[in-house]
Amino acid sequence: MNDKLHSYIEGLVQNRGALFTEMELFAAENKVPIMELAGIESMLQILRIQKSKKILEVGTAIGYSALRMAEALPGATIVTIERDMERIQIAEEFIGRSSLTDQIILIKGDALEVEDSVSDQAPYDAIFIDAAKGQYQRFFEMYSKYLSEDGIIITDNVLFKGLVAESEIESKRIRNLVKKINDFNHWLMNHPDYHSIILPVGDGVAISKKRCLK
Repeated sequence: MNDKLHSYIEGLVQNRGALFTEMELFAAENKVPIMELAGIESMLQILRIQKSKKILEVGTAIGYSALRMAEALPGATIVTIERDMERIQIAEEFIGRSSLTDQIILIKGDALEVEDSVSDQAPYDAIFIDAAKGQYQRFFEMYSKYLSEDGIIITDNVLFKGLVAESEIESKRIRNLVKKINDFNHWLMNHPDYHSIILPVGDGVAISKKRCLK
């Protein structure tokens, strides 16, 4: 999608309200990665269609997507995981200023180490993966077992600014990360237990649903 169309679509999105606008500005100014506008709007619409009642989010950051999901799905519970203490503090401040605190459960710790806390809240109608990109497959394998039978798994940043389609990347660190994302994408799209599709919105959003048992 070219930049003009991207800007056009974002320009059609309704105002998110003062708190969300403040969070978007904070994220931009402090280089905190939050979901791109077109991507999160697409995800929220999918969750509305699915009528998710309980969602697991791997990667809270400053709480933006957790709050957006809570607002879009009144009555739903969002269980969200974050390990960075500075971001946890900021997330708690933003969540505390909202009217959605009762819908959000924040688990503090590394997503690879808090499985017991996550399993206590299972099953989940949706799982949203938006944390360390190099660990996507481990997150998927660890938490997909707690997905409800009709649940979906949403993974963000799977196109990584289009770099997954580039053959030459100068930075060794970025090149290694792109390889891990590429490996995950191929693993996901060939997973025997899930139907998956990658939507070219935001930074690339993968949607996975369990295959029907014959």
